[in-house]
Amino acid sequence: MKKTSSGRFWEIDALRGIAIILMILYHLVFDLNYFRVYTTDLDSLPVLLFLYPVSTTFLLLVGISLTISYSRAQQKLKKRQLQVKFLKRGTSVFGLGLLITLVTWLYPHDGYIVFGVLHCIGLSILLVYPLIRFRMFPLIIGIFCIIFGITLRVAVLVDFPWLLWLGFVPSGFYTLDYFPLLPWFGVVLIGIFLGNSFYKNNTRKVSVNDHSQFILSRGLCFLGRHSLIIYLLHQLLIVGVLYVLHLVINGSRIV
Repeated sequence: MKKTSSGRFWEIDALRGIAIILMILYHLVFDLNYFRVYTTDLDSLPVLLFLYPVSTTFLLLVGISLTISYSRAQQKLKKRQLQVKFLKRGTSVFGLGLLITLVTWLYPHDGYIVFGVLHCIGLSILLVYPLIRFRMFPLIIGIFCIIFGITLRVAVLVDFPWLLWLGFVPSGFYTLDYFPLLPWFGVVLIGIFLGNSFYKNNTRKVSVNDHSQFILSRGLCFLGRHSLIIYLLHQLLIVGVLYVLHLVINGSRIV
């Protein structure tokens, strides 16, 4: 099947659109709980069974998209230019993560984002470049990162915060969003494997029916194409709506 007129693979954008919707739903539940509008145990099994597949899908798509972007850029750019492209992309996404850290640190409530999903994606983009042209190597390293990261989370506690970004968690640590490189960089690497398996050289290697013109698909693809800006703005919208509703219902500020 052909790509869309913009040269994009519609199914990748649609899957990313679904992932961003599900992530917004989770953040809505998180905010309702955070502002004590509706109390939910965010560490309960049902919530985790919802959160982790969504996060995994999102980061798998990051890896797949990086292979597609690499293949396209490789046809137009020289090696040095390609390196600069990935460097700029990684640092810009990581910089947005730092901005979110600053905003959540300044916001007058308990907790802030230390190493969230944008930090993880930005640093992953920088680290993945030497591996992106390989197929099996990222899979092997990715599986190792996931196993090691899960082991760190359940079996290792430290008394220092300097390796939080890697996955070493001190006792009593709390943050609003946490995606350390171990295990989540491993998920991105497996996405690299999938991208190089099914979209090598910017060509789809499997047959996918073209549903890109369906209304639902077009809506999901739109969300998927603009997932970064939606991710950056959706929390402001949710918190703003909750704040206004609270004023209307109770006539007082959220505490």
